[in-house]
This record gives sequence, C-alpha cells and structure tokens, in this order.
Amino acid sequence: MNKNYYAIIMAGGIGSRFWPISRTSHPKQFIDILGTGKTLIQNTYDRFLKVCPKENIYVVTNENYTSLVKAQLPDMADNQILTEPVMRNTAPCVAYGCFKIESLNPDAAIVVAPSDHLILDEQAFVNTIEKSLKVAQEKDCLITLGIKPSRPDTGYGYIQFTDTVIGDDFHKVKTFTEKPTLDIAKTFLQSGDFLWNAGIFVWSAKAIVKAFGQYLPDMNDIFADARPYYNTDNERNHVNQAYMQCTNISIDYGIMEKADNVYVLPSEFGWSDLGTWASIYELSEKDYVGNAVIPSEKVIMYDSSNCMVNVPEDKLVILQGLHDYIVVESNNTLLICPRDQEQNVKKVVADVKQQFGVKYI
Repeated sequence: MNKNYYAIIMAGGIGSRFWPISRTSHPKQFIDILGTGKTLIQNTYDRFLKVCPKENIYVVTNENYTSLVKAQLPDMADNQILTEPVMRNTAPCVAYGCFKIESLNPDAAIVVAPSDHLILDEQAFVNTIEKSLKVAQEKDCLITLGIKPSRPDTGYGYIQFTDTVIGDDFHKVKTFTEKPTLDIAKTFLQSGDFLWNAGIFVWSAKAIVKAFGQYLPDMNDIFADARPYYNTDNERNHVNQAYMQCTNISIDYGIMEKADNVYVLPSEFGWSDLGTWASIYELSEKDYVGNAVIPSEKVIMYDSSNCMVNVPEDKLVILQGLHDYIVVESNNTLLICPRDQEQNVKKVVADVKQQFGVKYI
C-alpha cells in the first residue's frame, strides 16, 4: 500500500433533505440510512482502507460531531479528526486537510470525497481512485471523477469534457454546469460529452496548494500561515481563528471552474450521492407493488403502492390507500408527503425552525 496516498473525508454537512431522520445534532452521514448495518461514514472509511494506510485517512467535520466520528470510527486518532468551528462550504475544508497533509508529506497524493455517498461496486471504485492517484502524482493536474449518466437527471451537476487526454483516460474539462433543466439535461445526454459531477477529487498536495495560491490567494495565505501550527498542540486554536477569516465558497466554484489543468475520469462504480429520499427509494428493495419499507417488521400496508416508508423499529404502522408517498418518522416527528414534492422538505425544515425553534431540527 502506497505510503504517499492520503484520503480526506468531508463530513460536516447537516443533510437537511433527509429530515426528520437527519438532524443538526445527528446528520445523515452518521446514520445507517439504507439499513445495511453500517452508517454512511463507516462505509466510506472502509472503502478508503483499501486505498491507503489507516493513519493516512482524515475526516473534516464540524466540531459538534467530533464525538460521533470517534464513536463510529474508533480506529481514528485525534489528530486525524479535523474540526471546523463554523460551516464555510468545501474550499476551506479542502484547504485545511490538504495544507495539513502537505506539511506532513510534500509528496502526498490526496483523494477528497464526501462521507455520505453510496458506492455499489467497491472494487471498481478502488481501482478508479488508485489510477487517479497515480496520474495525480505524475502530472501537475487536478482530477475530478465524472459518472457516466444513465438518465437526464436534474439533481446533479454536469461536467463537459474534450478529446484532449492524459494518462489514456483522463479528459480535459471544458465546462462545469450546475443542476440543469430537464430539457438541457436531455441535450447533455445526447451530446455524449457530459458526465455527472460526483464531487470526488484527486490531486497531489503540491498541485492543490499551488492552485489555492493562484485562484484563492486570500484563503491560501490563511492556511499557509498555519503551517508552523499543523500537527502541534496549537493547531486547533489557530485553525479556529483561520476559519473566521474564510469566505464561504465551494472548491468547485473557487478552484475547479477556474483552473486550466482540470481533468475528469469517466467512471462507473454504482455511484449515488444519496441526496434525496427519491434516491433512497430507487436503491431500496421493494415489494411487488413498489413499496420500500425500512425496517419492515412492523409495517402493514393495505391498497398502497410505490411508497417510501422509514419508521422506528418498535413502532407498529398501518397504512391504507396511500400511493407514491414518503412516510418518515424519527425524533418525535412524523413527515408524510407526496414523493414528487420531496424538494419541499428544506422549506418545511425552515418553517418548523421558525415556528418551534431548533427543538425539532
């Protein structure tokens, strides 16, 4: 196993689209949302154990989730759990992890990935990451993984690539596009040169530090100034101060969309970002009338079809005459809504917060 390979797992989000199961105090990355026996972050960590030594895996998370990370990933040392005092999007998160690793090992090659994605073909994923890390070590480039689209999905960002190639399969990126309309998504699919943006990045420590210097110079200075403090007792205090100076910006917008050395690897490894209840429904086992029920022991359904049901194990639930609905109960909260209106969940969360404060959020 290559000692220069590192992984950064981003685990700071609150997963509000999965409310009420995902809550601010216990978000979706720490939940076994698919009923597999392991939480999403545990599955992500286990995948990266096949790529790099366990001491080279880092988690960046909100300081409020430190105890959750320690409980779910007991093999991680304290200095591998990087805590953020405030949410500042993904650019500061990436800067913190990469500058810290670069100060430890300037020859590092780093994969950065979210903590809450589903990967069905783990071996294909490992092969893809190892191939990307190798190219990242050899070339001065920033790599992102693109998923070959199976449908014109409006919930994903898209990456357009050119015929310019390095390392056989890595195509130069032409454009990044945020979530498109259905018509535009259809034209993307027909053109054949667009991929879904998986939000997984691979680069050498040198290449990403150089990119911060070019495209986010203020943020670069903030984290470069912290070099004497990384891996010391003063790291946390200094980083907490650094975060207060950081702008709220994503790594995509801050660097990837601006840099001229970005390449994408078209990939297939059974990927889903598990962004919505619809994605959970699509991936779950269903009965003969299309109901996905997690767990199913005490749920009885009459004349009901195509429902996504997720309720506590000890609760007896009877549903009759319900079609194409989401039924979710957790934390003394019950949500019932049509499956085609689940995009309103974020608004519901905002309304609940306004009316009842943070008690149910």
